[in-house]
Parts: sequence; C-alpha cells; structure tokens
Amino acid sequence: MDFAFDARTEELRGKLLAFMDAYVYPAEPVAEEQRARLASPWDTPAVVEDLKAEARSQGLWNLFLPDAEHGAGLTNLQYAPLAEITGRSPHLAPTALNCAAPDTGNMEVLAQFGTAGQQKRWLAPLLAGEIRSAFAMTEPEVASSDATNITTHIRRDGDEYVITGRKWYISGAMNPLCEVFIVMGKTDPEGPDIRRQQSMVLVPRDTPGVEVRRAMTVYGYEDHSHGGHAEVLFDHARVPVTNLVGEEGGGFAIAQARLGPGRIHHCMRLIGMAERAIELMCRRAVGRTAFGKPLARQGVVQQWIADARVTVEQLRLLVLKTAWLMDTVGNKGAHTEIQAIKIATPRAVVDILDHAVQLHGAGGVSQDFPLAELWAAARTLRLADGPDEVHQRSLARRELKRFA
Repeated sequence: MDFAFDARTEELRGKLLAFMDAYVYPAEPVAEEQRARLASPWDTPAVVEDLKAEARSQGLWNLFLPDAEHGAGLTNLQYAPLAEITGRSPHLAPTALNCAAPDTGNMEVLAQFGTAGQQKRWLAPLLAGEIRSAFAMTEPEVASSDATNITTHIRRDGDEYVITGRKWYISGAMNPLCEVFIVMGKTDPEGPDIRRQQSMVLVPRDTPGVEVRRAMTVYGYEDHSHGGHAEVLFDHARVPVTNLVGEEGGGFAIAQARLGPGRIHHCMRLIGMAERAIELMCRRAVGRTAFGKPLARQGVVQQWIADARVTVEQLRLLVLKTAWLMDTVGNKGAHTEIQAIKIATPRAVVDILDHAVQLHGAGGVSQDFPLAELWAAARTLRLADGPDEVHQRSLARRELKRFA
C-alpha cells in the first residue's frame, strides 16, 4: 500500500506490520498445535492470550472503536489500513487486538446505547478482553435477511422480560468465555410499524432457559478461533427490564447502527485476505515448474495475478472512500457506498482466493495452506450481514428513485 496516511495511522501501521511478522504469523501453527491438545476445541490456546498481552502492551488494542473514551479514538479512515493488515491472518490477528467480530459490534452497541450499569457490567470486561459475547438475531425458521421476519418473542412480565425463540449461526457462542448475548426479538409483534416491533435485550449466558445446543459448521469448518457459530434456544429465559438496550421498539435502528461499521470492517479485512492470497500465489508461481517452465511464466497464471492486483487496488479505493464518507457525512450518508463495498468485496475476493487455490492444486484445499479456510470465510461473507441480493435490491432502488 502506497497511500500516505496521517502520522498516527502510519505509526500504528508500522507497529502492526512488525507485530504481525514477529508474533502473529509465527503463532498460526502454534495455535493449531495447542488447540489439538486442548480438552475442548472451543477453549482458547495459550498463544492467543500471549498475543493479546503483547498487543495491549504495544498499544495495538481496541483500534476499531472510534469512541476515544472506550477505544483508540480512530476514525474509520484511520482504522481501514489497520483492519486490512489484520485480515491477512483473520483467525488470529483481530482477536489478538481485541478487534474481532462479533465483540466489536457488541461493544459499539453498548458504548452507544448502553446504560452506565450495562457498560460497567459488560462493556468494561469486553474492552479488557476478559470475556466474549454474541449477537443473536438470525433464525432458522425465517428469512432473517429481512429482520422484520424474526419471530423470537420478548414479552414483558412485571419487572422482567421473558425471551422465547430459536436462533442459529450465533457467532462466538461456543466459546466458554462468551458470557452475554445481545438478543433481538419482538416486544410488539402486532405493532403497526414493522420497524418498531423489535427490541434488543442483554441475556447472560448462564440465564435459566438459555441452551447452546450445537455448533453449526461453515463449509465444514467449525471456526474454533471465533468461538464457533451456534444454534441457541431461549426457552422462557427471564432477564430484568434493566437489560433492555436502548428503548423498546428501537431494535431495528440499533441493528442498522451496528451493521454499518461491521460491514466495512469485514471488507477492510477481506482486502488483507486478498493480499495474502496474492502473496501466496506469487510464491507458488515462482517456486513450481510445470510442463517445462515455472508457473510464473504460464500466461493464465500471469493473468490471475494481474487481475487480482487490479481488483484489490479498486476495492481498496472504494473502501477508503466509504470510510471517509462515514467519517464526514455519517453512516446514513454513506449508505450507498456501504452497500456497494458489501456487494463487491466478498464476491471479488472469493474469485481471487479461488484462483489461489487452483494454483496450489491439492495443497490449496488442504490444511497445509490457509487458502481453503480463507475461501470459506470470504464466501460466507456474501451471506453474513445481509446477502448480496438484499444490498443489490436496496442499492438499485436508490438509483432508480432518482429517475422515477
């Protein structure tokens, strides 16, 4: 990357690049070896805690949070190149810096909408990296790409809320350190405004009636590093009304506020994943010979690498523009660009990773290279935080509205 950022960003970039070389990349095989020896695959390898301690000591901590009171106080534009670097090792680096989803989005929600009591009880230990959390919105029985469809019921009973429903693909819920869910459900299912029917409540994991049933796989991967993706049952789970996040009926608006930064963070990291794929392609191409000449001299391989470089540079500019707009005109003002990057980035990075897998042959689908798992993660992001088609539909409506 040849962009010249402000002095603080450049300083953090330099520190983070050195941190990746000295600590994160060497820790990747160590984490896998340690995980294989753990009593539970969901426990955290010791090397991850070592990385967190080192990152915190170097000031590479909570970089995602623009609220200077709780986080690093960086703008989206400042955070973009840093998130990109962590995307080169997405299963270790974000966690090491306490910048991993879904905790990032949950911390943003608590910082923006949480009460002082909620922030003390949940935000503080999350910021310290002492606990993990999960965000429970997606449901198996309905098309959760339309959040107005959710059927989980949040009923008030005196000074308590009673939560009943089934969620799945709840990221982070398998991690033993996950101590709280932010649950989205309907407090007013018959309300006239379908976007005011939903609310969010904080549900501690040990609440009676909360059952983490099973881990859901993603293209066969259990995604241990992120705490898995669980099916969770809420069977008349009761929490105090003080666990309401924001106001009743505010769940949809809070979800939109949460998803905007989450989408751009994913796209930032995806660019880092693509950069690592290009690096692996180039190393493979110069080190392998087929049909009498290095792969690097094969025309199709040169085309893959050239197209990948052009694509990454285009995506980076679009992501940086989006980050700048979010900083200057707000998430609502950057709505079109947020949707554009969410459509373009995962789709393009999947193609780059697919060519990288192809270039590595059998090695590309094996555990000896990170490509297969990176491909699965990138492909999943064409569904997570809203599938491509939802963003395309909304973006097209905005374009057409100008000519209606």
